[in-house]
Amino acid sequence: MDHQIKSAIPDFLNILGLIEEPMGMFFTDTKPDKGYSPKPMDLPTREKEEKNEINWQEIFGQFSCVMGKIWLARKKKTSAYFSSTQFGCPGGAFWLGFNKPQVETIIHYVSSGIPGRMEGELYCDSPDHLRQIFEYVDPMPAAKEYCVFKPVSQFSEEETPLLVSFFTRPESLNGLHQLAAFVTNDPEVVASPWSAACGSLAVWPLHYLEKGQNKAVVGGWDPSARKFFKTDELSFTVPFGMFTQMTDRYKDSFLTTKTWENVQKKINKSKKAWNEI
Repeated sequence: MDHQIKSAIPDFLNILGLIEEPMGMFFTDTKPDKGYSPKPMDLPTREKEEKNEINWQEIFGQFSCVMGKIWLARKKKTSAYFSSTQFGCPGGAFWLGFNKPQVETIIHYVSSGIPGRMEGELYCDSPDHLRQIFEYVDPMPAAKEYCVFKPVSQFSEEETPLLVSFFTRPESLNGLHQLAAFVTNDPEVVASPWSAACGSLAVWPLHYLEKGQNKAVVGGWDPSARKFFKTDELSFTVPFGMFTQMTDRYKDSFLTTKTWENVQKKINKSKKAWNEI
């Protein structure tokens, strides 16, 4: 990552009232030398499912949420990394681009369940509708062996994130949302599609980029992953190109006006309420 971008980040975060630097995501064939990752497991593919070769007891017994590893990486200021053998859960394997099509067992689990076998999460009203959603999302295959999330300050000059994810409460999210529109002049630049929480950090932003659409994605709505967010916190993910525009142009925007100073007062009230200052 370019040194000039890095040098702009502290003041950029300060004016937005953010106390945590964002996480950059990229694909690499080099395994991080430190960080958090799920234990290795056999990838439950559709082909294996059709042959009844998946040990579901083992899969669910070693379940590890992608957002849980990212949560640990955020707290310890280090990496979280995933692969086709270290995916944590079948949902994470799909949403990070390591496994598609999604297996029917998980499609039923996330929707209405399987009578007499397992209850569903009821996040979609039927397997048929969820199958259609997954086919529409159609995650891009992971470009390299590992999908890595780490603080943007830890990217070397030779590394460039594909995406940058902020974790923020609504007042600072207000600034990110408006700034995304300011640098793109697109009134619909921010999207908030349905997905697992990890899908908002990876698949959906890449889905838009593949279609030539420069979109920011608000996420964190997945009830199963809320325990890995601070109270009232959401994610805001942007392509790296948009991130560079934001860090380059924020001083030309509303963020330097008295109007934003009023919002900063609310940000400080929020921080006091959560004992962050």
